[in-house]
Amino acid sequence: MENRFEKNVFINCPFDDEYFNLLRPLLCTILYCGYNPRIALERIDSGEVRLEKIKQLIVDSLISIHDLSKIRSVDKDEYYRLNMPFEIGLDLGCKLYHSDPKFRNKRTLILVKEPYSHQIAVSDLSGFDVACHQGKEDVLVREVRNVFSGLITLGLNSGTTIWDDYNRFYADFYLKRKSQGFKDIDINKMPISEFLSFIELWLINQP
Repeated sequence: MENRFEKNVFINCPFDDEYFNLLRPLLCTILYCGYNPRIALERIDSGEVRLEKIKQLIVDSLISIHDLSKIRSVDKDEYYRLNMPFEIGLDLGCKLYHSDPKFRNKRTLILVKEPYSHQIAVSDLSGFDVACHQGKEDVLVREVRNVFSGLITLGLNSGTTIWDDYNRFYADFYLKRKSQGFKDIDINKMPISEFLSFIELWLINQP
């Protein structure tokens, strides 16, 4: 997919095994709607400074999706996840303070797992519209789809259709990878860039 500012979507989310069940349909929904997901995991380069990578992804993207569902610790002695609110700050700073006026048009979607949890954890975001996905993949797909409904006036399928198509894609993807000798761990640990290429190929081949 063409990589340009108007079509890029920066994703700020947890990078753990539990969240990958949400990340996969999130990526698919963005591509399905004709946009280009940009995420720090899209390339692996040990020599690249992470903060510089994040800054560049933000500058390159009209839309940002920030998932704050992991900012609350669950287990004893577990630390809060601070990367997500930190990256929201970078993104909003770019929108408000960048010298180029085009960044005033940046759009932001904030996702949470529990309603109003952001008002406790990051009270400065209290005035923002926040969507709650409840940790459910189909709800997340609908919330993300609705972001693009304001940008695509005609022809955008319903959240239900996108969710059903994602499940068709993943079943096809899984069976083909297994037939090629992939184990479950190979599929679950597949690099994001490789997974994205399979989504793009599947979407291209749909009638």
